Amino acid sequence: MRLLTHNMLSCNIKGVTNGFPLAIEATTVETKEVDMNPDFLRHIFPKLEWKAFRDASHSLGVDDLPEQVDPDMLLDEEFLRRFHHALLEVHLEEGVLICPETGRRFPVSKGIPNMLLNEDEV
Repeated sequence: MRLLTHNMLSCNIKGVTNGFPLAIEATTVETKEVDMNPDFLRHIFPKLEWKAFRDASHSLGVDDLPEQVDPDMLLDEEFLRRFHHALLEVHLEEGVLICPETGRRFPVSKGIPNMLLNEDEV
């Protein structure tokens, strides 16, 4: 699971009002090289919740992203390279996603998050 995907997920248990961002406990993290597309990065940037993305990247071992960003940074090749790496090349293969409100743990296996709810959670 890429951090792009993680940034779009939230806990949908009935009654949960604060289901984003999901915490990550990683067991296996892999890096898979992907061609960089600066236009895609500039397009997706405004859709991301930066603090959640940065915190998630830290939990997967990527520590070279700035705490705060502004759109002008999207013109900097070095920033784009680091952003691209964290967003698209770092994959959570095995681990769990944890709801910030309930502590409910959602397993990630072979890079696929299992966000299915139990009957009593719907």
